[in-house]
Amino acid sequence: MNGASREALAAARERLDALTDTTSADAASLADELAAVTALLDREAGLRRVLTDPAQPGEAKAQLVQRLIGGQVNGPTADLVSGMARARWSQPRDLVDALEQLADIADLTAAEKRGTLDEVEDELFRFGRIVSSSTELRAALTDRTAGGQAKTELLHRLLGGRAKPATERLVARLVTAPRGRSLEAGLESLSKLAAERRDRLVAIVTSAVPLSDPQKQRLGDALAKLYGRRMHLNLDVDPDVIGGIRVQVGDEVINGSLADRLDEAARRMAS
Repeated sequence: MNGASREALAAARERLDALTDTTSADAASLADELAAVTALLDREAGLRRVLTDPAQPGEAKAQLVQRLIGGQVNGPTADLVSGMARARWSQPRDLVDALEQLADIADLTAAEKRGTLDEVEDELFRFGRIVSSSTELRAALTDRTAGGQAKTELLHRLLGGRAKPATERLVARLVTAPRGRSLEAGLESLSKLAAERRDRLVAIVTSAVPLSDPQKQRLGDALAKLYGRRMHLNLDVDPDVIGGIRVQVGDEVINGSLADRLDEAARRMAS
């Protein structure tokens, strides 16, 4: 998002945080209701154009939201969406993208409140690895001819009782309503949102052999000092990794042995 949309999303995220931090609003219920509003506006192109029309008064758009959804969702959700309708958006689709992101954040907030955010992060990463290694599973989850119910049931068989409820809800929404995203891109986006909940970056670490706890600690500490942010390590093992280890932080990829990279990190910090 650019310009006005980015500012509107930032303000909406602040309001969502305030709702979940200082009120009795249930974050998981907020997520479900925001997802339902996302689906509505995704279907109704005319409605989203009206709600993002800069020529229309903000208060009139907020009142329209209240008339449309006020009796179908809880007050906090209706108030949040009304506030978003008052804001300026660069293009109509940005409002829908923002609502989708808020739904995901609300589910991650629910996991954080339950003390399971770390586990949800790890489960999202592991599920992404499972999907990338199984063409059959990926095909089933991205089949456009398959109904949402069938995909949801498949996911429940895969994740039900094995993953946290927030993980299952997040993945189910992504699979049943991808909205133009690839499955891999959607999972990566969810992982980044989860990391942001603790103000930390995600490092995808692929090593030729499993790392020991001291190695993981040293690597995490070195990367945190190098990037100036807390670091969450998503760990994977691939015997074919050249140099013993591969670390990806955002778009930056570091290849080399663990010892070499730690030594280089130490030298960079000392210089």
